[in-house]
Amino acid sequence: MTPRHLVDVHILLIRGDEVLLSLRRSGDGFDHRWHLPAGKLEADESAAAAAVREAAEEVGVEIDPAALRLVHVAHVTAPGRDSRLGLFFRVEDWRGEPFNREPDKCYALQWFLLGELPDDLIEYSALGLAALNSAEPYSEFGWQG
Repeated sequence: MTPRHLVDVHILLIRGDEVLLSLRRSGDGFDHRWHLPAGKLEADESAAAAAVREAAEEVGVEIDPAALRLVHVAHVTAPGRDSRLGLFFRVEDWRGEPFNREPDKCYALQWFLLGELPDDLIEYSALGLAALNSAEPYSEFGWQG
């Protein structure tokens, strides 16, 4: 079978001038690095449904799909990892207070000022966050040529 690209959904929970990040617990090179709440699109699931599901699973908030705003698409590859498309959704309206629902995958959640993001932010997440201040809807990362 021909290898296929994965599709990830990333949720940019925006509260005023802050964004919520999670400190990954992954046992790989991304352990103890900051990332957006995110997950993989499942079979027979729309991207919006995946974003709503991941937000509920990871940080315990309810999002109306109509509140999702696609701000960026990134096509990403890295040695030893599956290539993927990342869909970055901005959300400013949700129900519930975010909390760490997956302590086996996340050490902590923290709000960061958009202008003062942590140095150890995963590059993939940084692509979507940079799109908040850019009119560029698409980027590529890790591809040669």
